[in-house]
Amino acid sequence: MSKKSGRGSFAAILSLLTIGAALSFGVATAVAGDVTEDQIVKALAPPKKPLTRGLSVGPQQVDPAVSAEEGRFVQQIRGRSTRSLSSTEREEIATIVKDKPKIDLEINFDYNSADISTKSMPSVQALGRALTNPDLKGSTFVVAGHTDAAGGEAYNQDLSERRADSIKKYLVDKYGIAGSDLVTVGYGKSKLKDADNPLSEVNRRVQVVNMENKATASK
Repeated sequence: MSKKSGRGSFAAILSLLTIGAALSFGVATAVAGDVTEDQIVKALAPPKKPLTRGLSVGPQQVDPAVSAEEGRFVQQIRGRSTRSLSSTEREEIATIVKDKPKIDLEINFDYNSADISTKSMPSVQALGRALTNPDLKGSTFVVAGHTDAAGGEAYNQDLSERRADSIKKYLVDKYGIAGSDLVTVGYGKSKLKDADNPLSEVNRRVQVVNMENKATASK
């Protein structure tokens, strides 16, 4: 085997190990082109809740009042345009999604553009199939755009919003997902995934979060 093919095989194995490790923790990080529908479904599916017997129930892990307030907020932002969200609302979304099922997708766009790159299209298509999967269909999802630290704050904020909108438009047009089920938000360079390496490509990502947060009974 040539050195070139050996390096290629090592890179492929490393890529698979990276995805597997990421899925083992709470937030999955997927490399563009490698993510599958199944990986996305597993990352976004609400945690299963064991069936209880009799009248006894375990302690609630979520304050009902907090859950109700979150529900009201989600209803307020459903169907809103990305640019209509205030900075306060964007931060409230960021706070709520911390404990929700989520996945980071490395989706590339054409230079200085919101057009999805050809090499990233398989990841976006896998996302479309996943969100129409019976395990996820009907939930409300946040599609959050993030950039790296290159460029000005206003420029990156606008770019992240346009890119989130681009993903939403594709999912609505190609997979028939209701636009009101997709809440798009842009964070520009304000929430770097790797703050120690602000120009790293891992910061240029689209995060998808399942806001439904409903536990399904395990069978």
